[in-house]
Amino acid sequence: MGDKVLEERATAVIEANKYMTLGTVGEDGRPWVTPVYFTPDGHEDFYWASSPKATHSLNIARNRDVSIVIFDSSVAIGQASALYLNARAELVPDDELEHRAAHYASRYPELRAFPADELREPADLRLYRARATEHWILIRGRDPEYGTGIDSRLPVWD
Repeated sequence: MGDKVLEERATAVIEANKYMTLGTVGEDGRPWVTPVYFTPDGHEDFYWASSPKATHSLNIARNRDVSIVIFDSSVAIGQASALYLNARAELVPDDELEHRAAHYASRYPELRAFPADELREPADLRLYRARATEHWILIRGRDPEYGTGIDSRLPVWD
């Protein structure tokens, strides 16, 4: 689409939020969603640390296709901004781990940094990445530029 206004809105949602809701699919085909705090790298790559034994991590090991929503749940009803993503998730490869672990920690000064060795076997956590393949921004029904009377979503960054 390449609409600068929508791109700016989507970027603002990413930058304003620390948590994303990660949707995976279980072995039985049922959806599983979980909140994770994340560090973005632009609008394409999103990083988080999790146990490889967590349900969402086990699901990603079987099926890399994920969906993500980033939004602020503390705003008043009708004031939400949200970004929806389809993505492919994976463990960050060992040859990228040092650099990506430093990047991940850079967003959270209140947390200690994870050295790369604490994010590879046999450690309890791993660093994951979701690479977005599709992005949509929430358009509120009464949006003055894009509204249609009912909430919808428009694609961003084709």
